[in-house]
Amino acid sequence: MTKIGIVEDDKKLNNAIKLLLKKSNYEVVQTYTTYEGIQMLKNERIDVLLLDIGLPDGDGFEVCNYLPSDRYLPVIFLTARDDEIDMIKAYDEGCEDYIVKPFSMQVLLKRIEVVLRRNEYKKKILTYNGLEMNVDRREVKVHDNLISLTTKEFDVLYLLMKNMNRVLTKENILEVIWDSKEQYVDDSTVTVTISRLRKKLDDDPKAYIKNVFGSGYRFGE
Repeated sequence: MTKIGIVEDDKKLNNAIKLLLKKSNYEVVQTYTTYEGIQMLKNERIDVLLLDIGLPDGDGFEVCNYLPSDRYLPVIFLTARDDEIDMIKAYDEGCEDYIVKPFSMQVLLKRIEVVLRRNEYKKKILTYNGLEMNVDRREVKVHDNLISLTTKEFDVLYLLMKNMNRVLTKENILEVIWDSKEQYVDDSTVTVTISRLRKKLDDDPKAYIKNVFGSGYRFGE
């Protein structure tokens, strides 16, 4: 389910937006301050950020400093400020849209749909620290050099990259990549596949895929 984060100090408006989004089958995370917005970005994997500029403990531009570095997160500013300077600064920060209050809830909903649709293709290109995966073309490049991967190696890497910074156990990987009923496949298959994958991606075997002792593997920091 698509998850939308709200950073808006007007509780009445915040709750109205939450109600609208939930009725439209979105998952919602509510926050009301700059600090809470920053914590949300650190702890939640959201798909769109609705962000007020004027907040009681700072402004929305501060929150933008904490946007994730490992993926693109579209931002829609919701603000009473219709000043050209603020608008230009918002777009300089990389926002997808800028909506001036008061606004129609249905228009907000439509703009969210447009932003999600416009950015859908970006989910098919995964990048991290010089590594680029084109999901549609099933290609992987490291620093612009094409890497030859087997089908299973590609699938394992895709699973790890989709779950960036999350720990996946060998059992998780086996269940998704290999048929759980397939004979002669056990967790050593995962170990061997990841070992080969690491050698192909970088001279440093742990540059991209980290071991988490006693748990499994994690892609990213």
